[in-house]
Amino acid sequence: MPFVKLADQSDLPPIDEAKEFPCNGKTICIANVNGSYSAMDNICLHRGGPLGQGMIEDGKVVCPWHGWAWDTETGRADQDPRMQVAVYPLKIENGEVLVEI
Repeated sequence: MPFVKLADQSDLPPIDEAKEFPCNGKTICIANVNGSYSAMDNICLHRGGPLGQGMIEDGKVVCPWHGWAWDTETGRADQDPRMQVAVYPLKIENGEVLVEI
């Protein structure tokens, strides 16, 4: 799959925050962990919570509904490592945020 534009670089979340972005019929969570961005599915596999509305703690995205923590590099849940959300390649070019869905 080719990379598609998700947002402008100026729309990205500040350090240690997450944000939701619509893309190709789904919602993507962009997390900014210590200045490093990652893109992952926005739906928490525990009960369907919106990860992009959560917070960053210890380098993980924490779901606002029940506190499940997700690794932004692997997509694995701390509470159950068998559960894993999709993590997508992300790059920033010429002020645009591009993801490969």
